[in-house]
Amino acid sequence: MNKYNIIATSAMGIEAIVAKEVRELGYTDCIVENGKVTFDGDELAIARANLWLRTADRIKIKIGEFKATSFEELFENTKALPWGDLLPANAEFPVSGKSVKSKLYSVPDCQAIVKKAIVSSLSSYYKINGWLQEDGPTYKIEISILKDIATLSIDTSGIGLHKRGYRTDQGEAPLKETLAAALVLLTNWKPDSPFIDPMCGSGTIPIEAALIGQNIAPGFNRDFISEKWPIISSDIWEKAREEAENLANYDQELDILGSDLDARMIKISNDNAFEAGLGDLINFKQMKVSDLYTKKDFGTLVTNPPYGERLSDKDQVEKLYKELGIILERDSFSSWSKYILTSHEGFETLYGKPATKKRKLFNGFIKTDYYQYFGPRKPKI
Repeated sequence: MNKYNIIATSAMGIEAIVAKEVRELGYTDCIVENGKVTFDGDELAIARANLWLRTADRIKIKIGEFKATSFEELFENTKALPWGDLLPANAEFPVSGKSVKSKLYSVPDCQAIVKKAIVSSLSSYYKINGWLQEDGPTYKIEISILKDIATLSIDTSGIGLHKRGYRTDQGEAPLKETLAAALVLLTNWKPDSPFIDPMCGSGTIPIEAALIGQNIAPGFNRDFISEKWPIISSDIWEKAREEAENLANYDQELDILGSDLDARMIKISNDNAFEAGLGDLINFKQMKVSDLYTKKDFGTLVTNPPYGERLSDKDQVEKLYKELGIILERDSFSSWSKYILTSHEGFETLYGKPATKKRKLFNGFIKTDYYQYFGPRKPKI
C-alpha cells in the first residue's frame, strides 16, 4: 500500500462536517481549509472515502504543490512530479484548471504547459519516443493556482459524489444530495425517532435521512473513475464494498415522512426512493403545509422551502413562512426540533420566533441560513 495526500472537496460552510466524516472513517489527522479537507491515506482510504463521505463533492489525490510565477517554473516543477508512478503509459489525462490572484492568469496556457510537462515526464519514464496513445484509463488532472502557488491533483471520483445514482427525476430547483445529507447530519435526529420534511420536492432530504438512518454508504450503488486504475486493484474496491455491506443496518426501522403540495413531486419522490432501495422505508404523501399535524413526540423536521428569489413569488413565500411558524409552534410540535434552510433574510420575523442557532450555508451559489429551533431532549427511559 502506498500513501497519498487525499483531498475531499466540499461546498463552503460544510467543511467541518466533511472533516467529521473523515475522522469517523478513522483518518483522524486531517486539515480543514476553505472548500476542502486534506488527510493522508492509502488506496483503501481512497475507495472508502468515495463510498462513505456523504457531504464531500469529490475525492482527489494531491500530486504536488509549488510556487510558479513563470511558465518555465510551472513546466519544470510539474515534470519533476512522479507521474510515472501513478499513470500507465497509455493513460488518458485531460487537464482542467483555474487561476486566482496569480501571475499565471491564463488558464488555457497553464493547462497546455501542464499537459506538455506530463507528456515529457511519462515519455521519459516509459522510454517512449513519439506520441503517447492515451487510449487507457482516464485520469482527470487539475492545475489550480492561488496566489502563485500551484497545486496539481487527480480526481478519483469522476462524476461528482452528489450523484448517488437514485434520481429518476427532479423538480425545478433540486437540492444537491451532499447538502441534503449535511442538513440531516447537522440535526440531533436519531434513527429511532420520527423525521418529517413537509416540502420534500423530489424527496432528497428524506432519502438521505434514510441512508443515514440505516448507515448505508451513499456511494454503494455507483461507479468511480479510479476503479479502472491499475494502482487501485479490484480487490481493494471489493474489500471497501464488503465493509460497506457489513456495516449497513438494514434492520433499523425508520419513521420518515416526506410531503409536498405537488402530486407530481410525490410520484418522483417515490420513484427516487425505490431506485435507492428505500421505497418501503419512507412514506411520501401529497399534503398542504397547513394540514401538517403529528401525535408523535421528540421528532425532527428538516425542510428546504421555496426562497422567493423571484419577485413574483415573494408574497406567496412570505405567507408560507408565516403559516409554517404558526403550525410548527403549535403544541403538537412542541417537543420537536425544526431546521429550515432559506436565503430569505426576514425569515425569523415571518416565522415569528428567533432561531436557537443559525448556520451560514451555500445552496449552489445562493447564500442561505440554516435556522435551527431545538426542541427539548428526549427523556432517558
